Amino acid sequence: MTNHTTGTAASREIDQHQFRTTMGRFASGLTVVAALDESGRPAGLACQSFSSLSLDPPLILVCIGKGSTSWGQIEPTGRFGVSILAEEQKDVCAALGRRDPDKFDAVPWHTSEHGAVHIDGALATIDCRISTIHEAGDHVVVIGEVIDLAVRREGAPLLFYCGSYGKGSF
Repeated sequence: MTNHTTGTAASREIDQHQFRTTMGRFASGLTVVAALDESGRPAGLACQSFSSLSLDPPLILVCIGKGSTSWGQIEPTGRFGVSILAEEQKDVCAALGRRDPDKFDAVPWHTSEHGAVHIDGALATIDCRISTIHEAGDHVVVIGEVIDLAVRREGAPLLFYCGSYGKGSF
């Protein structure tokens, strides 16, 4: 991994609130990253930092806060699923964004043949094997090797923009 830094220009201190506000101008889709933990219980989290990475080989990436207790349950399994949420799944996103050990109790889900957890009603699902994990600031960047995927249904995605859920227009 290459780390590029230059000492030629003085950098200013970046205010965290300004950073969050500026980055909030980029609309993103919302997903759930989940798997069965080592005891067979679902573990997962809402995630907006998701992207395709490579076609050959097929790779995706998710960025997860280092403080995530759910990721601590998922990582040892070596696998995870990504469910791309539909616009009517705000309640699912809110439930899985909490730090509640029973957050899956009110969320309809099922297990894939690869041991990933899929959210019922999601637009699409992707099963991954953990390929690489990189530390980056207060997050980890997880590269997932795609081992299975499917479009589950048509519909509009659940979007996040400027700190709020949205549809195609704001």
